[in-house]
Amino acid sequence: MTMRIGIGIDVHPFAEGRKLVIGGVEIAAEKGLEGHSDADVLLHAVSDALLGAAALGDIGLHFPNTSMEFKDIDSMILLKHVGKLLEKNGYRTVNVDAMLLLEAPKIAPYITDMRKNIARCLNMEIGTVSVKATTNEKLGYIGREEGAAAHAVCIIKKI
Repeated sequence: MTMRIGIGIDVHPFAEGRKLVIGGVEIAAEKGLEGHSDADVLLHAVSDALLGAAALGDIGLHFPNTSMEFKDIDSMILLKHVGKLLEKNGYRTVNVDAMLLLEAPKIAPYITDMRKNIARCLNMEIGTVSVKATTNEKLGYIGREEGAAAHAVCIIKKI
């Protein structure tokens, strides 16, 4: 059985007039994340980790921010497409471990729903998906609440 590891990182700035969507969950907040799609920083990092593990490029290659087809698109649609692309290339996702970095709002109440969304998009059990969150202890752009970041790692295996 061939196993592969991937890593994904994504960053988006906060912006007025946008919904805050993280892990496919809309979160009550004064600002949302700016981006061509819904700017779901968590799902973008997970997508990049999966694509990287399979050596299939990155989300910018598959969903370019120059294409109106992807303007304001729900990133759960993108993650589902990534899951299908992996299957088409003979891979199954074994696990996903992701970390959100943002000062506010607090994410803990939403983590279970985020895990469920990722698991559902990738046809996985929720127990194989981990989502955690941390602050940046008031340091840097994250600490100043100018943006959010996410890191994700995954293992995929050849089927």
